[in-house]
Amino acid sequence: MTFNYHPEILKIKHKIIENRRYFHKHPELSFQEYKTSKIIAKKLQSYGLEVIEKVGKTGVLGILKGASKGKTIALRADMDALPIQETSNLEYKSTNDGIMHACGHDGHMAILLGAAKVLSKMKNKINGNIKFIFQPAEEGLGGARFMIKDGVLKNVDEIYGLHLWNYQAFGTIGVQDGPVMAAADKFTIKVLGKGGHGAAPQGTVDATIVSSHVIQALQTIVSRNTNPLESTVVTIGQINGGYNFNIIADEVILKGTTRAFTEKNRSLIKTRIKEILAGIEKTFKAKIKLDYEDGYPPVINSKNQTKKVKDSIIEIVPKGLVKPYITMGGEDFSYYLQKKPGCFFFLGSNPNKTKKINTPHHCSHFDINENSLILGASVFVKLIERQLLN
Repeated sequence: MTFNYHPEILKIKHKIIENRRYFHKHPELSFQEYKTSKIIAKKLQSYGLEVIEKVGKTGVLGILKGASKGKTIALRADMDALPIQETSNLEYKSTNDGIMHACGHDGHMAILLGAAKVLSKMKNKINGNIKFIFQPAEEGLGGARFMIKDGVLKNVDEIYGLHLWNYQAFGTIGVQDGPVMAAADKFTIKVLGKGGHGAAPQGTVDATIVSSHVIQALQTIVSRNTNPLESTVVTIGQINGGYNFNIIADEVILKGTTRAFTEKNRSLIKTRIKEILAGIEKTFKAKIKLDYEDGYPPVINSKNQTKKVKDSIIEIVPKGLVKPYITMGGEDFSYYLQKKPGCFFFLGSNPNKTKKINTPHHCSHFDINENSLILGASVFVKLIERQLLN
């Protein structure tokens, strides 16, 4: 399989991989990316970019101003790692106990730094400006909102981002317009009953029994309330309750998540949860408390910007490897796309040549095919060249 990597990116391939391995070896959690941001700022400054630090708390913004006026394009990478103990035997294994890059953000930073280095050498040919956004806290804390609040999207005309994706074979790139990632909300349900002896249930309100009805009933939201052609998910991922085998529980806590590609279905799910809980509460004479937390909105790509990404990609990879892709995962890139037109795409990075997914995201031995870094950086550079170069 032959790829038309950008020649300038190929020249710094070793540096891109070296950067990724450094970040992998020295991970930092959300809003704690102090050393990471310092290193990124220093590298961007060495490329001759204007650099603003402590954006969105621990983020970094690099600005490349072209030789003449034109539009401003933003490219984004996330920086944070996860609270996972790495179990791999990689030579660049995490040295920070209980923390590792298990999702690919180390690679995202390396890709964007590589693109920044190459594009900085084209400054005199660029009509417009480029913003390189290095964002903290994508993993659940919504770092994008803090970056936006601090003005990273000021004067930006369009924005692009990518995600290394081990669920796709290396060389394939998933991109399509419209929704590509789901709204990701979470909830906690507390079922309060009346405990008692397992041999005398008549005077109790069994929180375990009530919870079982809650779990079953919530699944009808997807199967009977939402359009089967519009994918939605309601998941109970955690159940805690009870004291012993012969004690009827007086309290059970359920935790879960909901996913939807539209705000209409997102709202419908939330409403139905409330209605179902109210009905079960009345039926079993229990008390049920719901704590529902809105997460990231759906990631919705703009049509024109998605076409620009596709046109750039097919100059680098065979057309047959560019395919539509959609996932129920959540991403705070959605906040940028609520403000500006843009595109978020998926870069196949499965390191297993047999195409089996042995290293899924968020697992303790996560790794990638590092050639995907060169591919991603090439796409970013080509995307800019096609729009801003003389």
